[in-house]
Amino acid sequence: MNDDWKRRIDRLHEGLVRRDDPTEWVTEADAVDASYRYPHLTLRGPVFGLAVREPGAAHWRVVRPVTSRTPQEVRDGLNSLLWFKAKDDTDDPGVRRELLAAVAVLEREPVDELTVLGMRYRVVRGDEFARCGESGVEPPRPTDPEPVDRSWAGRRRAPSPDLDFALAPDREEGLMAGAMKLALQEFAYSGEQFPAEVCKESERALTDYPGVVLLPVGFGVAERTGGGWRPHGGLMPTPHDARQLLFEQLVELWPLLYGLSERESAHYARAAEEFKAAGRADEARVGDRLFRVCRIERMVRTGPDGPESPRPSDPDDYAPTKIHPTMDEDGTLHYGEA
Repeated sequence: MNDDWKRRIDRLHEGLVRRDDPTEWVTEADAVDASYRYPHLTLRGPVFGLAVREPGAAHWRVVRPVTSRTPQEVRDGLNSLLWFKAKDDTDDPGVRRELLAAVAVLEREPVDELTVLGMRYRVVRGDEFARCGESGVEPPRPTDPEPVDRSWAGRRRAPSPDLDFALAPDREEGLMAGAMKLALQEFAYSGEQFPAEVCKESERALTDYPGVVLLPVGFGVAERTGGGWRPHGGLMPTPHDARQLLFEQLVELWPLLYGLSERESAHYARAAEEFKAAGRADEARVGDRLFRVCRIERMVRTGPDGPESPRPSDPDDYAPTKIHPTMDEDGTLHYGEA
C-alpha cells in the first residue's frame, strides 16, 4: 500500500469512528461479511456512459448512465441530447447552429468527445464486475437501498443513481469501498481469453488513468450455467427493480423469445408468481433453470484530464448514422431529407 492510500484509509477509519453512525457501521459490517462470503471478482466486461464537464466545475458528472454495451449507443444518446436541446431549449439561431453542427459531426464520425457551448461531453468507459463465492454470484445485501414503493404493478423504475454522479476519484466512501478502490488500482485484463491488444490497452490504462471511481451499485438477473452465471437483461437501480425485471422476463419475454408452448409458458408463469409472492426473494427456479438477482459493481478509471474514454479494442456493433430529421437554424424540421 503506497503512502497516499494508507493516509486515505486511515482518514476513512478516523471519520467512521468520529461520526459514530450506527447505519454506517452496519453497512461496513455487511460489506466485510460479503468480502468473506464472496471473495472473488468476476469481470462482466466494459460498459459505457456519457459525462459532462461544465466551465469551472471541479469534476466531470454523469449525464447518461454508464450501462451501455457499446460506445456508439452513447454517441447516439449524445446526438439525441443535443438535437432535442436545439429543438426545445433555445430560440437563439446561433445557439441552435452550434448544437446542430455537433449533431452533424455525430452523424458522420465515431467521436468520443465534443465541446458544445462551453460544455465538454465525453463518452466514458467503465468495467462491470460481480462478486462470487462458493454459492455463486453475490445477491443483494440487506443494507442495499430499496425503493419506498415496492409495487409490482406496471413498469415503473427507480431513477438511475448514475445521473449527476460526480466522477471524483478522491471521494471518501467508506473503509471497504476504499479498500476496493485500492485493489482495483492495479486491475488489468489478463489471460488467454483476452486478445493481446485488449491486455496491452488495459495495462496502458493503469498509467494513463491511475485513479479509480466506484459507480453506484446496480442489480441484475443472472442464470446459472454449467460454467458459471450468464447475465440476462440490463442493469437495474435497486434490487426490487431487478426482481420486477425477472418477473417480467419469466411471464412475458422468455415465452415469446424461446417460442414456448402454452404448457411451458404456464410453467414459467407459475414460477414467476411464486417468486413474486415471496416478496424479497433473490432466486427463481423453473425446472432445471436457476435465476438469481445479483449485485453488480462498476468502476471508471480517471486521469489528469478526466475519465477514460473507449479503448480502440472496445467493440462497436454499428457505425454513426442520422437518427433525427434535418433541422434549420430557425427550428423548422424537414422530414425525409438526408
